[in-house]
Amino acid sequence: MADFFRDNWDDRIDRRVKTGSLDKGDIANFRINGHRIVLECKNETKYDFNNAVNEAQSEAVNDDALVGFALVKRHSKASPEEQFFVSTVGDFLRFLRAIGATS
Repeated sequence: MADFFRDNWDDRIDRRVKTGSLDKGDIANFRINGHRIVLECKNETKYDFNNAVNEAQSEAVNDDALVGFALVKRHSKASPEEQFFVSTVGDFLRFLRAIGATS
C-alpha cells in the first residue's frame, strides 16, 4: 500500500517503522492540504472493521493527525485499488471539511 500511494499520490510516502504502544500508523508522510492522515493497514483472515477503525483513530491521536483511516485487505483481491477503505462517518466528514470539500 505504501508503494501504491507513493507512486500515485506523493513520492514522500513510505512504510512507517513500528513504534510499539505509541504507534502512528503504517504509512508515513500521507498528507492532504497540509493535514497529516494516519493510514492503518490490516491483512487478516477475518474482517474486524471495528478494531481496524479503533486502531486507526488511536494512532491518529498518537500522530496528532487530523484523522485515521483503515485500509483492510480484501480476500482474493491483490490490487491496492480493490482494498477496503474503512472509516466512521464522523471522521469522514471531519476529513471533508478540513480539505474544503463542499456539497
